[in-house]
Amino acid sequence: MNCDAPFSEPGRKNPSSGAHIQLGRPNFFLLTVNTEHREPWLADTTVQQLLHQTWQETIAWLVGDYLIMPDHLHLFCAPRDLAFTIEQWITYWKREFGRNHGRAEWRFQSRGWHHRLREDKDYSDKWLYVQENPLRKNLVTRIEDWPYKGRVHDIRW
Repeated sequence: MNCDAPFSEPGRKNPSSGAHIQLGRPNFFLLTVNTEHREPWLADTTVQQLLHQTWQETIAWLVGDYLIMPDHLHLFCAPRDLAFTIEQWITYWKREFGRNHGRAEWRFQSRGWHHRLREDKDYSDKWLYVQENPLRKNLVTRIEDWPYKGRVHDIRW
């Protein structure tokens, strides 16, 4: 089973542009970003620490829970500064991450896939699904054994 299947739309080859922000309502998104050529370099303690630090410092959008797989990552995010689109923020944190590590082979695909969460239950359902990714890929036998996950900010509903 494709671990990203529930987050893509039938027939869509490219991610949608723009996150539709609704004023006066919670705005939470599930974001998936792949490594360039799906190279499996992400599931690494150093990478996790650098990403966590980068997300702490790039606060136009706040990162809640995240999970890092070898060739992609999932994170929940919410806008903090509406002057920055989700695409601008993704570009910015990927650039900052690149500056901090200095390794040419650690690159992401140019775009990410995002899915707007409609209600509180969506967050918990999607987070459970995301946490099961390492199980589905036979990388661990229990969810709690996967070390490459965490939370940067508490952005729950």
